[in-house]
Amino acid sequence: MKRLMLGTITALFALSVGVHLFAQEHTPRGTATDVTNDEIQATVAKTPDAKVSDQQIRVVNVAGEYNVGVGVVHRSRTSGPQTANGIEHSQITEVYHVISGNATFVTGGTIENPKETPATSVVVKVLNGPSTGGGAILNGTSRKVGPGDVVIIPPNTPHWFSEISSDQIVYLVVRFDPHKVLPAGYGTK
Repeated sequence: MKRLMLGTITALFALSVGVHLFAQEHTPRGTATDVTNDEIQATVAKTPDAKVSDQQIRVVNVAGEYNVGVGVVHRSRTSGPQTANGIEHSQITEVYHVISGNATFVTGGTIENPKETPATSVVVKVLNGPSTGGGAILNGTSRKVGPGDVVIIPPNTPHWFSEISSDQIVYLVVRFDPHKVLPAGYGTK
């Protein structure tokens, strides 16, 4: 009986120490950042007639560990076939959340005639880090996307819109930047 009580007391003590240590390790490490729908809609409204517009709203550093960029991209349908412009980003994961419009989106495969974008390019510094662009994507996976759809695009994954079937497609893009190549503080109020 003494052994059982001693074992129970030891287990309870170990559990209380574990809970205390767990609570210490999981304290808040940063401040939440809001990007309001008003900001998103204002960004969408800035370039309603542009063929392609990629507007970064904000880049936030998260607890000194990585950066996250939030932007809006607007692409208009062109007359005739879409221009073949596959791209991949070597250090950024992008998440696309379609706000409006419909398109065919291609990921994976290989980019025809790849060319690296210089790391000194303003677009690279602000939007998506070191990238490789080129022509069409060969042997990629096509999917139809529309409002509410989300696509996660890991680094070094070719992607492009092979067809925009509505007048335009507008999507929120969240860029995860573990290498901190995007300028933290960009767009900060």
